[in-house]
Amino acid sequence: MENQPLPAAGLAFFKMHGLGNDFVVIDARFGADPVTPALARALGDRHRGVGFDQLAVIKPAEGADFKLEFWNSDGSMAGACGNATRCVSDYMMRELGRDSVELVTARGRLAARRRADGLVSVNMGAPILEAAAIPVAGDPMALPLAGGPVAVGMGNPHCIFFVADAEAVDVAGEGPRIEQDPLFPERTNVEFASLLGPDHLRMRVWERGAGITLACGSGTCATAVAAHLKGLTGRRVMVDVDGGRLEIDWREDGVWMTGPTAHVFTGSLTPAFLASL
Repeated sequence: MENQPLPAAGLAFFKMHGLGNDFVVIDARFGADPVTPALARALGDRHRGVGFDQLAVIKPAEGADFKLEFWNSDGSMAGACGNATRCVSDYMMRELGRDSVELVTARGRLAARRRADGLVSVNMGAPILEAAAIPVAGDPMALPLAGGPVAVGMGNPHCIFFVADAEAVDVAGEGPRIEQDPLFPERTNVEFASLLGPDHLRMRVWERGAGITLACGSGTCATAVAAHLKGLTGRRVMVDVDGGRLEIDWREDGVWMTGPTAHVFTGSLTPAFLASL
C-alpha cells in the first residue's frame, strides 16, 4: 500500500468532529481508494498536514448505503471509530435526504439515525467480551494489572479503569504504558472513568495510535458496558468526556451511542503535498 499511486490533481476531503474528537473524511465511493499508511501519517500531522484523531474513508458497499474504513494518525488502521461513524452517517443522511442509514464497517452492518432533537445515534453492535476476540491474554473481568481494569471489545480493544477521580489521572503517562502492555497483543485503548452519580460517568481516554483525545465513541461504549458489568450503573448511562457528553444505551440489538456532530470545512490536498509523500 505504501507505493500505491496518489491523485496528481489534488484530493478532496472534509473535516468533521464529534465533541472535539476530530476526523478527516475522504469520499472514495466514486474512484480508487487513495489512502496509504504514508498519506494517513502525513494528513494526521497537525503541523505539516491537516491533523485528525482518525481518518475515515467512505467506500461503496453492496446492500448498504456505504462502507467506512478508519486510520489512525500513526498510519495504522483502526477497527472501529464511533464518533466518526456518527459524523459520517450524519453527512450521508443529509446527502441522501433521509433520517436513517445503514453502513458497513469492520464490525459488520450497523445502523444510524438522526433523532428529533438533531443528535445522531449509531448502533455500535454487541460488545465483545471473550478474551480471544478482544483480544486480551487473561480474564477480561479480572486482568492482572494494578487497579483491576476490565477489558471490552467494540471492534477494537479497550482497557477500562474505574477510579475515584478521573480528573486526577495522569492519562499522558499511564495511557501509553497500558496501551503497550503485553496483555494486549494488538495494543489497546485505555479509559479512566469515575462515577459522578446514578448512571452518570466521567471518562478520559488514551486512544491506541492517536493519544489523548477529547472524546472516543467506541471507548465510551466500552466504558458503559464495563460499568454495568461491574454493577456500577444500569444499561443506559450519560458519559461526560473532555469534549462534552455522550448518551450510551446497551440494548438487546447492540450498544447505541448518541451525541452531536459538526461538519467544519471542506478542502483539497494540493498536488505538491501529495507528491511529497
